[in-house]
Amino acid sequence: MPGRPPYVPPPRASGPRRRLAGVTPARRLHVVSGKGGTGKTTVAAALALALADEGRRTLLVEVEGRQGIAQVFETEALPYEERRIAIGPGGGEVFALAIDAERALLDYLSMFYKLGGAGRALRRIGAIDFATTIAPGLRDVLLTGKACEASRRRGQDGRYVYDAVVMDAPPTGRITRFLGVHHEVAGLARVGPVHHQAQAVMRVLTSPETAVHLVTLLEEMPVQETVDGIAELRAAGLPTGTVVVNMVRPPLLARPPAPDAEPAALAAALARAGLPEAERIAGPLLAEGHAYAARLALEAEGRAALTGPGLPVRDLPLLGDGVDIAGLYRLARLLRDHEW
Repeated sequence: MPGRPPYVPPPRASGPRRRLAGVTPARRLHVVSGKGGTGKTTVAAALALALADEGRRTLLVEVEGRQGIAQVFETEALPYEERRIAIGPGGGEVFALAIDAERALLDYLSMFYKLGGAGRALRRIGAIDFATTIAPGLRDVLLTGKACEASRRRGQDGRYVYDAVVMDAPPTGRITRFLGVHHEVAGLARVGPVHHQAQAVMRVLTSPETAVHLVTLLEEMPVQETVDGIAELRAAGLPTGTVVVNMVRPPLLARPPAPDAEPAALAAALARAGLPEAERIAGPLLAEGHAYAARLALEAEGRAALTGPGLPVRDLPLLGDGVDIAGLYRLARLLRDHEW
């Protein structure tokens, strides 16, 4: 697919400029996870846009190799380089990076062991691919380490290069192990650059600079996985942020039918309203109403379970036409006023 220039949203109405209420210096690395199918990549992209307020720069990183970010922004596959991909609704810039474990390892070898060309030679003979394949933990270390480095990087003027980094992370079921692998590496490598790097990354991941946000739907399995994920993250000492309930459907009825509602009573009401064939359609309509009431009850139970851990909960609506670029910016605008 040919690349597109960064999407520029319509001009904002004139008036006083404001800053994003939810961006604080303490939250610089936002890790977005969620069960498959909950739309975590879309939420991560919308959050990166939302954090790109006036004059701010955010970096959206992908670690799973799916090129999901490129699909969301309808652009060509992302290379292993930080590339501007969009303009935020507040006028800031959004950059994107697809982190490649092999390239990240080459960066690591060059930075800490000064291998340079020797590292590239190792790649040509397949040693880099061999190392990241036989040691899955090493791959996770490289991916998270690159994102943490970007969140701490400073320019020549001493200021942070990015005001915030948003990571489209692995699913909730393995997010705790993905982020906590540095503990294991630091324990295996007692001294040297590997040990110090692992410790440095864990300091970032467990600090107030980081927040792990979980995306879910108001359905039984995603809700349970989210609640379990929160407990696992807390047990591992990893900071939790916001629960994003995605694809929330608008209410269809002001009041669902009572459980004891009778088809005959509904048919009479429909007939008084002038609806033809009221008796024939009353039964199916009432059955649909009862099914809708049951779904609302299950969603209420799910929401109660999500609020139980005490984290803030933010809703995002279901977009009837799907998530295109305009829809992504709509979600970003809805996220701008939240305390991230």
